[in-house]
Amino acid sequence: MQTPILTIAERNTIESGPWFSKLSPALRQAILSRASVRRLSDGALMSSRGEPASEWIGVAKGAVRVSSVSLSGKQVTLTYVEPGVWFGDIALFDGLPRTHDAHAHGDTTLLVVRKPDFKELLAQHTELYEALLRLNCRRLRLMFNVVEDLNTLPLAARLAKQLLLLARTYGVPQGEQEIRIGLQLAQEDLAQLLGASRQRVNQELKALEREGAVRIEPTRLIVLSRDKLMAIAEH
Repeated sequence: MQTPILTIAERNTIESGPWFSKLSPALRQAILSRASVRRLSDGALMSSRGEPASEWIGVAKGAVRVSSVSLSGKQVTLTYVEPGVWFGDIALFDGLPRTHDAHAHGDTTLLVVRKPDFKELLAQHTELYEALLRLNCRRLRLMFNVVEDLNTLPLAARLAKQLLLLARTYGVPQGEQEIRIGLQLAQEDLAQLLGASRQRVNQELKALEREGAVRIEPTRLIVLSRDKLMAIAEH
């Protein structure tokens, strides 16, 4: 099978991913040789809650919005899967249906490994079992951190931590200090990530702007001072 065609930037994103880059060269090549490239436009549906799991996916460009529907029928964003991250393996392991909806956020490029190929990779490379175990342990630790933050930190600190994370993942330097967050998020989306109302998040964003930590623009956020955000996140 031929290695899928990615742009140089997309290939670099996959190869430099914090998890993928630690795999052996043989395993990395085996994964790439079984993957196909899928390019999606903004908002395209990837999978729906309740569907059988059939693919293991790596994000090479853009983002994947993972969401669920509340009892009132409202779509609620839970997280964004960032470039360089692989996901979908849990449902392939336990055989249960997908737990959430997944949509492309922005123009998105994916590497897709079909379930039979995923099973074949596991059978031929025991290293993949250990690597996925470490990956899921990390996911569990991050989930506990989020739950702890929700129960112990004020909204201002949680917002500052989220902005620092977005700046690290999607930051585009502007000048010597400023960092533009490249992922376009409405304040409602940001509020859902933080488990708060849009009105409260708007108030906290304006407070951060008054302190010189961020600048709010119509369609994006600019981080002016990482140090100020870190100070707020830690206190």
